[in-house]
Amino acid sequence: MKKIYLTALGFAMLCRPDAFAQTGKDNFNYKTPYTIGSSPKPDTSHFNPRKFHLDEINFVSSYYSQTGIHSPVTGGIGSQEVTDVLGGITLNFVRTNRNDNKNTLTLGLGIDYHSSASQAFVSTTGASRRTGRRIYPSIDWSVESKKTGNVFGVGAYLSNEYNYKSVGGDVHYALKTDNRNGEFTVKLQGYFDRVTLIYPSEFVPPETVPSEGSVPGAFGHADNFGTSPRRTFTASFGYSQVINSRLQIALLADLVRQNGLLSLPFHRVYLSNGQVAMEKLPSSRFKIPIGFRANYFAGDNIIIRSYYRYFSDNWGTRANTANLEVVYKFSPFFSISPFYRYYTQNGSKYFAPYAAANPSQEFYTSNYDYAKLNSHFLGAGFRIAPPNGVLGWKGLHDMEIRYGHYSQNTDLVSDVFSINLGFK
Repeated sequence: MKKIYLTALGFAMLCRPDAFAQTGKDNFNYKTPYTIGSSPKPDTSHFNPRKFHLDEINFVSSYYSQTGIHSPVTGGIGSQEVTDVLGGITLNFVRTNRNDNKNTLTLGLGIDYHSSASQAFVSTTGASRRTGRRIYPSIDWSVESKKTGNVFGVGAYLSNEYNYKSVGGDVHYALKTDNRNGEFTVKLQGYFDRVTLIYPSEFVPPETVPSEGSVPGAFGHADNFGTSPRRTFTASFGYSQVINSRLQIALLADLVRQNGLLSLPFHRVYLSNGQVAMEKLPSSRFKIPIGFRANYFAGDNIIIRSYYRYFSDNWGTRANTANLEVVYKFSPFFSISPFYRYYTQNGSKYFAPYAAANPSQEFYTSNYDYAKLNSHFLGAGFRIAPPNGVLGWKGLHDMEIRYGHYSQNTDLVSDVFSINLGFK
């Protein structure tokens, strides 16, 4: 489920006004920096510092709908029908200190409401569908040096859902070249999760299931056997360069290390001998994504944005992603941006479809996220930013609407609709 929410959120965040520059987690367009080392005492004769003030508000919302026939909850078969409604808001507060450095404090809050057909088969609790909610606040503080343009920042995150709780933090730094046409960035992140151990009903010991007529709650949660930790550490590196007035490029690389409970016990695996088991995956995983981005300004009205990423991990997965987006500006205040993304992966060595896993194997999964597959994602965005505000409302400086259609060769299909409102 977590991957589904991140898909919807990632698409929704493409609506952000700065997303046309860099999108996704490898966005090196940080809005705040920091100067290393000491500097001469500034001349304060014309000093005019500003206190923190609310500079910008961004509201994003999305609706995600999915269908499919390979639910991991039921061993690689069964409905993957999901709906997810997301709402998120970020508040940017800005101040200028005595050195004319820009301080930015960003507060964020997101809420997901989701409904999934397969969740009814997670445990002993029935119902044809189950709904859930995820809440994830965040905070980020950064400082940008007026003298050098360098940025230093720190951030923290929380996330809470029915089967996991997560705490995270990051440190990020951006170093500009002397002429400010190039920028090197590094971001270090850590996430510390507690995953609730929810077992399929057939694996719940009979003595833990409340008997008929017993007091509700007397036995606790019959399908809950405590929690297990999961930790994720990421080091992201990038270098972006303005080649000329028309071309900008960026090189991106991540190092990701995960350890702890990386499988979910309520994901069933039907073995080749007819037995059913709980998903088992290694307790560590190492991932290396490497990417390249290029933006080309083909005249005054057309921007071509391209992206390629290669992915590899120690579970045997190899994947390639290619993305192309063309922004056409009908005027300085209105643009349309059709996009297309192609993705292919060879699949993990631990994946086996329904009733095909070898019972003698140490690890196995029937989650099609680890299968051999290819996918297509296409859609378009529309953005308006009139000088007098959207619909004449000066406080609403821009609005963007995006729609995307996603399809896999595994028969999974989804649609996502997003809207972003930017207020000044």
